[in-house]
Amino acid sequence: MDTSTIVILDFGSQYTQLIARRIREFNVFSVVLPCTVPLEQIKALAPLGIILSGGPCSVYDADAPAADPAMLALGVPVLGICYGLQYITHHLGGRVESAPSREYGHAEVSIVRETPLFRGLPATMNVWMSHGDNAVELPPGFELTAQTANATAGIANEQRKIWAVQFHPEVAHTPQGMELLKNFVLDICGAKADWTPEHFIQTTVERVREQVGDGHAICGLSGGVDSSVAAVLVAKAIGDRLTCIFVNNGVLRKDEFAKVQKTTREQLGLNVVAVDAAARFLAKLAGVTDPETKRKVIGNEFIAVFDDEAAKILAADVAANKTLAWLVQGTLYPDVIESSSVKGPSQTIKSHHNVGGLPENMRLKLIEPLRDLFKDEVRRIGRDLGMPAEIIERQPFPGPGLAVRILGEVTPERVALLQEADEIVVAEIKAAGLYRQVWQSFAVLLPVKSVGVMGDQRTYAYTCAVRAVHSEDGMTADWAPLPYEVLRRISSRIVSEVRGINRVVYDITSKPPGTIEWE
Repeated sequence: MDTSTIVILDFGSQYTQLIARRIREFNVFSVVLPCTVPLEQIKALAPLGIILSGGPCSVYDADAPAADPAMLALGVPVLGICYGLQYITHHLGGRVESAPSREYGHAEVSIVRETPLFRGLPATMNVWMSHGDNAVELPPGFELTAQTANATAGIANEQRKIWAVQFHPEVAHTPQGMELLKNFVLDICGAKADWTPEHFIQTTVERVREQVGDGHAICGLSGGVDSSVAAVLVAKAIGDRLTCIFVNNGVLRKDEFAKVQKTTREQLGLNVVAVDAAARFLAKLAGVTDPETKRKVIGNEFIAVFDDEAAKILAADVAANKTLAWLVQGTLYPDVIESSSVKGPSQTIKSHHNVGGLPENMRLKLIEPLRDLFKDEVRRIGRDLGMPAEIIERQPFPGPGLAVRILGEVTPERVALLQEADEIVVAEIKAAGLYRQVWQSFAVLLPVKSVGVMGDQRTYAYTCAVRAVHSEDGMTADWAPLPYEVLRRISSRIVSEVRGINRVVYDITSKPPGTIEWE
């Protein structure tokens, strides 16, 4: 690794990815590893600092994560956060007990001793707490640096380069949290702000060029941000030796099949093989109403179509004495973290992140150029690559497409209805200047019909739900309070222009308890 690296050891906190994102905001590279990782793997990264995340366990529980305490003696600065403070206390000779007064939510912390970690911070801070245990006895050589009315809030042993806080500096509810993390990463660890889009592009292109050599690669293209940026990066390295396969699964947005081909070929200069398999997919979806079955049907059929096209490319390459050896995927860092979490490998791989099922005799090796990036970083890379805003600013779109936005059976008629309604929703959100402010905005077709009156005539037609949410990463989301005027225009246009829909409702459910998609 030729950039400064901070290692984050994940003890199972819901905020671990957020710690990594915050450090990346300083243009410093961060890596999340399960806390149970072997010590040699940490040392191999030559980190300038180590951060211990929070976690749901108590350090004295029998099933507490079995992390190696030797990581505290590597000689690099260590910052413990929440459970991380308790882990340090417990393993270095202190004592942690269940607290009589638990702290969840906002709290006020008083700094009782100046340390480099708190440099430039006020004497009292509003912070976010989430703990039921307390460090009641500090390890030898440690000093109390901060406290609340109820608990130990900060400890340090500067001689051993170990600091810890009980609160969460990585969340927005701790206003001075970024300054604290900056003190640790840039000042205490001495990390350089050299993790930039330019550096990433240059090193990735060089690495892919070296990996592929004179071979060829294929890429499953969806037209979304991730697969498009991955394809452009690989094409920058190997040129027309990359072939992209774009499949029309019958549940794309209106005119998407034609638009994506035009954009990727004319504006991105990619070599695209387009396969119109809409009839094939819709035939498989006939009569299917269960959401998970829909996903599996679409996923399996995509694999079959992709296999067919990849086999044709492979046969042509063999005939031309070329070597097709690589498969490009737009896997992002959250997927990597999830699959190696301290909580264990994810049981379900998202179908749109995994081509899978390719014939063994093809022996394709994976290229995942974006596997170190979060979504917002992928957009930054795309902008630096000069990609058009219409691709870079696209909102996330589910792998199974409109099939999970049509409740009940997916039919050609229902797909057409939803395509028209969805286009109106997106157009009006864009016209109001809100498209980049919301995480996702779309229409859902409900299997509910209601009576209406249009032109003095009775109607009996479908109901359409409109969904718009704010989110940072899709893991949690709040419904977006769209202006009434925007909702009025959306409703008026859908009912007037889409024959078959006579009622529009707005979804005001956050995630949790709901999900962003309806299926």
